[in-house]
Amino acid sequence: MGKLVSTVFVSLDGVYQGPGGPEEDTTGGFDQGGWCFTYGDDDFGRFVTEVFDGAGGFLLGRRTYDIFAGHWPRITDPADPIASRLNSLPKYVVSATLRSPGWSGTTVVSGDLAKEVTALKERTDGELQIHGSGALVRTLLDLRLIDTLHLATFPVVLGSGRRLFDRGALPTRFRRTGGRVTGSGVSLQSYDVLGDPEYGSYALPEDA
Repeated sequence: MGKLVSTVFVSLDGVYQGPGGPEEDTTGGFDQGGWCFTYGDDDFGRFVTEVFDGAGGFLLGRRTYDIFAGHWPRITDPADPIASRLNSLPKYVVSATLRSPGWSGTTVVSGDLAKEVTALKERTDGELQIHGSGALVRTLLDLRLIDTLHLATFPVVLGSGRRLFDRGALPTRFRRTGGRVTGSGVSLQSYDVLGDPEYGSYALPEDA
């Protein structure tokens, strides 16, 4: 059985919207797209390559799928560590409206999300990876289906845009399994999802 692994780029204030370019995602009038571009040094490139090396398939939200499908099929170099995997491995897009995806190797997931994603994990050899797709990530975290979260936090505050963990997120406990900081200051941290938080108190006993 494969693992469901999510990689998300966020700002210091938790925004995941439009990291790659000005026109990537302008939903809600967001005009700060491309905020991660200047931090893309060799350290960050190695991290991204390491992540894609573990891929056995990809699960994407509709918006991220459309962004990827508009770019990666045009990158045909078999030595490209990202394009070669995205173009050759199975891709699953969660959508209630997409009928005929044009990107080769794509299957639409439109039924019971928990049931279908569980089945995809069971038949994936390696990691079933989610990239971006913040709304989908939140839903799958709430369903306790994500196993590992790679969180790349960039040293910038945006003040607007869609946030990964917003009001109403299901309380969840994580265990850090590794991480490092790139030369440009991006914090790359990996967490396993454990389940519900544990609680305690620093208050002294009344009889102390």
